[in-house]
Amino acid sequence: MSAAAAPAAEAPKKKGKMKGIVMTLVMALVFGGGGVGAGLYAAGAGLAGGHKEEAPVDPNMPQLVKKEGAEDHGAEHGEKKTLPMGFEVEKSPDPTKYKASYYTFEQPFTANLRDSDGFTQIGLGASTFYDQKVLDNLKENELPIRSAILMVMAQQDSFTISTPEGKLALQKGLKDAINETLKQRTGFGGIDNVYFTTMVVQ
Repeated sequence: MSAAAAPAAEAPKKKGKMKGIVMTLVMALVFGGGGVGAGLYAAGAGLAGGHKEEAPVDPNMPQLVKKEGAEDHGAEHGEKKTLPMGFEVEKSPDPTKYKASYYTFEQPFTANLRDSDGFTQIGLGASTFYDQKVLDNLKENELPIRSAILMVMAQQDSFTISTPEGKLALQKGLKDAINETLKQRTGFGGIDNVYFTTMVVQ
């Protein structure tokens, strides 16, 4: 009876020992794989001493215009900055390094307000830190840009547009509309800001 019991007692010990070895291997693979993944992420993000090569600048695309005497601290030609996980944010050029150029729309913009019989009329200008190509794109595409601006203006209501916050929101909406139209028509936006030269709300 004792001879039969001995092999039965050894079998669970072997199974327990094997389970421990398998668990150790699995843990090593998990931590090792995590370390490799973290290393690859760090190298891709430029955190681990790897130098990420910049894409060559397309000479046909608009280029930033440097101010005289401004130091070069790396290229800022991209309009977007990529964050981890693929998120992108708009990246505005540094106004202390780059020279702004201005464009004024000759004709004012007039649109009815959304919630009343009133209307608003604005004179508008735009600025860019990029070269003459962006200003040329504005001139060549003024008709679709005017249409996009009027669409944004027609969405305004008389109360909101009368407040400072409403005017700032309108300014941002107009900038976004111009950039979106330019991107659709030319593949590049480049407008940094818009400015009201006149504004009448009635």
